Amino acid sequence: MYSMYFGDERVPVVPEKITIKIKNQNKTLNLISGVEINTLRDAGLSEVSFDLLLPQVSYNFAPDSRAADYYLGLFEKLKTGKKPFQWIVNRQLPNGSPLFFTNLTVSLEDYQIIEDAGEGFDVKVRISLKQFRAYGTKKVTINSDSSASVTESNRDSSTAPEVTSYTVKAGDCLWNIAKKYLGDGSRYTEIAGLNKDKIKTPNLILPGQVLTLPAR
Repeated sequence: MYSMYFGDERVPVVPEKITIKIKNQNKTLNLISGVEINTLRDAGLSEVSFDLLLPQVSYNFAPDSRAADYYLGLFEKLKTGKKPFQWIVNRQLPNGSPLFFTNLTVSLEDYQIIEDAGEGFDVKVRISLKQFRAYGTKKVTINSDSSASVTESNRDSSTAPEVTSYTVKAGDCLWNIAKKYLGDGSRYTEIAGLNKDKIKTPNLILPGQVLTLPAR
């Protein structure tokens, strides 16, 4: 049993196939000696592609589906809005037991609308997403003299106060939050239980939400 979200919008039908390309930026070089080497670099941005069915008529497997033009409007807004969003896929067994989920901060790179007589009145959309990685710049101040000093304060983690709340950031998921602050990723269900007023599904959390954390 799968479900897919674009931000807080659930799509009516999960694609039959999803391709996630995990890229790297490694580079192959030839040395003067003629030896070929591979230099290892930081991971590149992941790319996601799939075909999405948008029903135009009512189906038992998509009872809550909106009209296709609603989702097409959503995709256009995501494409032109110049803002990243959360793309989430939740995977569960038929009995409801969780398998694993994907939670990526992405941009909508492009989409193609495909109308095929073989699909009847339905519309198919070919989606291409790319992982978004936040970045920033650092301000460096250079003094006129050649001397410089750096002061760094280290905090003893053993005396650090226990974290009782957490503000969700882009790319977060409950499993990672539970693993980092509670020491066990499987305790994500406890976080979800304490924040039922904010979390409709454990697999959908949004940047800016302030979550209450249970005792470690």
